[in-house]
Amino acid sequence: MESRAKIFGHAIHPILIVYPLGLLSAAVIFDIIYLFTGNPTWTTVSFWMIAAGIIGGLLAAVFGLIDYLSIPAGTRAARIGLLHGSINFAVMVLFIVSFVLRWNIPAAPSTVAFAFSFVGVVAALLGGWLGGELVERLGVGVDSGANLDAPNSLTHRARDAARLRDERGSTASV
Repeated sequence: MESRAKIFGHAIHPILIVYPLGLLSAAVIFDIIYLFTGNPTWTTVSFWMIAAGIIGGLLAAVFGLIDYLSIPAGTRAARIGLLHGSINFAVMVLFIVSFVLRWNIPAAPSTVAFAFSFVGVVAALLGGWLGGELVERLGVGVDSGANLDAPNSLTHRARDAARLRDERGSTASV
């Protein structure tokens, strides 16, 4: 199943998810460093990384939803896609709550603010694994012309080769 939202021949959603995943994970790492060092610079940077991660996550979600809506209903991919999206929505909520709890004192977050972000990063790992299952196992978002010798995605050869292969397959079965 090919992605509906593409740029230069590649699906947009998997391009964008690296930003929120990296930013939110790094924010948690910086929080952990703060817990060991007591240096409030780490939590202040974490606060702004969470802000950027939330923005990136919401943007990635738009393109994920576009791709999800093109998955045929009743398939395993549709069920996993719904779970993937739901978990990642929960991740966004957890980090938004952590961000709001940090708002007045970003340099000294409460234990509850830490807890929300720590649970959020664990949930993000599960959501990411489900996303990998969709792409790597079920082929969601993979170009129909994908193969080990496929031409550059900026050319039309990949699409043309897939179309030719499909035409040959349909005549061979006649």
